[in-house]
Amino acid sequence: MTGIYVHVPFCARKCPYCDFYSVPYRADTAEQYTRAVCRNIESFAGQGIAADTLYFGGGTPSILTGEQTGRIIATVQNSVQLCDPEITLEANPVTLTEAKLSELREAGVNRLSVGVQSADDRQLEFLGRLHDFTRAEKAVRDAAKAGFDNISCDLMLGVRGQDIPSLTRTVERLLMLPISHLSAYMLQIEAGTPFDCDAVRRETADDELMCGLYLRLCELMTAAGWEHYEISSWARDGRRSRHNMKYWTLDPYIGIGAGAHSDFGGRRYSCPKDIGAFISAELQPTEYDDPPDRAEEYVMLSLRLSHGIDLERLNSLPGGGRYAERIGKQAPVMVEHGLMRPTDRGFALTDEGFLRSNGVIVQMLV
Repeated sequence: MTGIYVHVPFCARKCPYCDFYSVPYRADTAEQYTRAVCRNIESFAGQGIAADTLYFGGGTPSILTGEQTGRIIATVQNSVQLCDPEITLEANPVTLTEAKLSELREAGVNRLSVGVQSADDRQLEFLGRLHDFTRAEKAVRDAAKAGFDNISCDLMLGVRGQDIPSLTRTVERLLMLPISHLSAYMLQIEAGTPFDCDAVRRETADDELMCGLYLRLCELMTAAGWEHYEISSWARDGRRSRHNMKYWTLDPYIGIGAGAHSDFGGRRYSCPKDIGAFISAELQPTEYDDPPDRAEEYVMLSLRLSHGIDLERLNSLPGGGRYAERIGKQAPVMVEHGLMRPTDRGFALTDEGFLRSNGVIVQMLV
């Protein structure tokens, strides 16, 4: 089935490390944008599209009103066949009041992804976050009280002042919350962001510390009984992100909104990062990518997942045979070095391999 992604490009304040497309929040612009999103979704009516995930990403999707979020969800329900859907909304803790959480549940949101990032207030200040951990903790607990039983938290690795003990404390505090999913991201200095300077690079984790932080996180999550199903993702009680799995398994998805990407109908395409153009157009403008090499994509994406590469599936893809042949030669060497492990259908990366995934993937493809 298809996944539907809605990009909400509004933020109260942009974080200094973020390079996702966003603009300052204005209530009138947000309303115009909501109407444009609904107009685009209505164009799907009668096309026979069946979807089982709807994901609000950003930006800060939780900055929309509960009514606006509900209007978008209702439009999806009226325009496609929505089957037992996972409906996720990314949220900044400062926007999650008890009233907003109640509105979101009533609107149909059944999964929250909360941008906690750290349990250390000094690290949160460095990241430019508007919340402290007490506020984030309350937001998560209030969400559980409001009826959300599928809550994910984001965690940032490599920030200023973070070491193995402080990361351990953060993870221990996160695991005490009523959450079922954790996404952990290594801080990357993106070109053109306020963090793109030598002073910040000197203050953040070097390669050795970053490796240590990641492996410590893997150790803590394994000890807690969580499934490490993707390079940056852990789930409890089978609560994988169904929507994100579509990206990693080459399932189709449709992106709506300025800056949103799609992989649908055998093509990859995107909407330009221009909120004015998106709002004013009857249907969102589209820029098509070159035709994808699905075999190459499969190798890159499947190595992000704990189940790894299925050689039979790879061989079934156009051009997949040449990659399968190379993997057959390279993978045993990677196994000897502890970077890969054999599976019943092929090969997968170990935690050490996840750390060096870019280099390993190059070896599999070149």
